[in-house]
Amino acid sequence: MQVLDTILDAVGRTPLVRLHRVTAGLTPTVLAKVESLNPGGSVKDRIGLRMVEEAERRGLLRPGGTIVEPTSGNTGHALAITAAIKGYRMIFVMADKQSAEKIALLRAYGAEVVVCPTAVPRDSPESYYSVADRLSREIPGAFQPNQYFNLENPRAHYETTGPEIWEQTDGRVDAVVGGLGTGGTITGVARFLKERKPAVSVVGADPEGSLYSGDTARPYKVEGIGEDFIPGTIDLTLIDRIIRVSDRDSFLLARRITREEGILVGGSAGTAMKAALDVAAEMEAGQVVVVILPDTGRNNLSKIYSDEWMRQNGFLERYPQQRVRDVVAMRGREIPELVTVSSGEKVGRAIDMLQEYGISQMPVVEENGQGRQLVGSIQERSLLDRVYRDPGLIETTVGAAMDGPFPTVGAGAYIDEAFNTLLGGATAVVVMDAARPVGIITRLDLLEFMAHAGSSR
Repeated sequence: MQVLDTILDAVGRTPLVRLHRVTAGLTPTVLAKVESLNPGGSVKDRIGLRMVEEAERRGLLRPGGTIVEPTSGNTGHALAITAAIKGYRMIFVMADKQSAEKIALLRAYGAEVVVCPTAVPRDSPESYYSVADRLSREIPGAFQPNQYFNLENPRAHYETTGPEIWEQTDGRVDAVVGGLGTGGTITGVARFLKERKPAVSVVGADPEGSLYSGDTARPYKVEGIGEDFIPGTIDLTLIDRIIRVSDRDSFLLARRITREEGILVGGSAGTAMKAALDVAAEMEAGQVVVVILPDTGRNNLSKIYSDEWMRQNGFLERYPQQRVRDVVAMRGREIPELVTVSSGEKVGRAIDMLQEYGISQMPVVEENGQGRQLVGSIQERSLLDRVYRDPGLIETTVGAAMDGPFPTVGAGAYIDEAFNTLLGGATAVVVMDAARPVGIITRLDLLEFMAHAGSSR
């Protein structure tokens, strides 16, 4: 029989998978180290058991003890598997930006989870680092593996992840790319590979707002990577280059990996993938790039795989497939798509046109050798104010009473552009087909479009 003694024996030996669609147009071979195929779903499975066993060997953790760890979720999951098998109590301290799935997952193993605010300095008593330190001191028999300073972290990758990549590529790896969190993965892998092939390029992928890439530390949305301090588990001298990646690029690329390559990944995998694409674009045919995809996207279904969450956070267009021309086309045909008035007409005639078509505003145009040119606008509200103050204005020309022209938007533009313009204060936008005005969109038109689009989904 081929039987594992415990699920921990299934950790490691994850496959390298050739990427095709996400890397289309690039000449090097790009291979993904799919760490989501570890039993706990992440690269952190490699360090969980090792940190616990080393603590047991040194007498820092005894039977009946408690494991306390600050975690973004994956290390907690790895430790929870070990603790469940060995019978330890578990307390995990997490920042409040972590997904609900990650918290629920840890509790499924019987762990206690303490949630702390994200937007506080590391040395704040409220930070998840400080709270974990306090609990470790206060609880009898507690032990904190402390992945940020535990050298079993990079050692695990020196002894497993690095050798696997070397063997799986038959030593042909030219560059390896991974996200920077504790730095244990990239440090262990880099140390092993550079001992065998000093020319291997090691690239760290870092979120905007993390200290590694020289940014001023500030909050960001991607989970599990980036830091606001330098952990003791990273050796920056082994990293040849650090590439900064935005939350938006991270999440959109994670979704692409899932939908185009069939590998369900988390946001930090998108960060690593964006950096890997940048690296591969500078390399030649025949060279090999390995990108470490650190975890599964199963813990991110309520966030990066939720279209609504992505839209609310500005990472996804609200109506990505629909254009301004679609809004114009949806309107009724009781009136022409574009009603205009000449600047030479009387104001009284403009008022009659507003009433005739049941509209509250229209562009003012002048005819010249190039066709109709937008020169201004007539708007019901401002016109009422002016006529009330000066009734004789009705007999003057529109050109003397008009407001400034409406902003314009191309017919082929995404409707988010029209939304942003109208939300910025404009009462209407003129739709242009090349240099020719072909329609007008008001706030009411967009409200009706949204209602129709929402009911048809």
